[in-house]
Amino acid sequence: MNYTKAVLTVIALLLAVLMMRPAPVHADNDSPIYFVEPGTTPIRNLNGGVPGDGKVVINMTTGEVWGFPTHGAGAPYPIDSLNSNDRPPVSRPVYLGKFDFAAMKRH
Repeated sequence: MNYTKAVLTVIALLLAVLMMRPAPVHADNDSPIYFVEPGTTPIRNLNGGVPGDGKVVINMTTGEVWGFPTHGAGAPYPIDSLNSNDRPPVSRPVYLGKFDFAAMKRH
């Protein structure tokens, strides 16, 4: 009888110790991968062409910067004034460059 009580007490104490251990913490990244610049800005191709105003999108993981021409004066979405069908226009990305996030270091 005393043996059973001792074993059950040890088991209860070990379970209590297990329950008091902090749970492992996992870093979930809830921040978005892409940052869309507010407003519109002139989009310039690397070959020098200017397809017009558009939205600038930054991949916050890689630092790549893309422009999405909207073809409208300050329009926040793609506009196709020559669109004769009922399909909405699609803006194709233009590669603009890259931010070197790795080079940012505190001194």
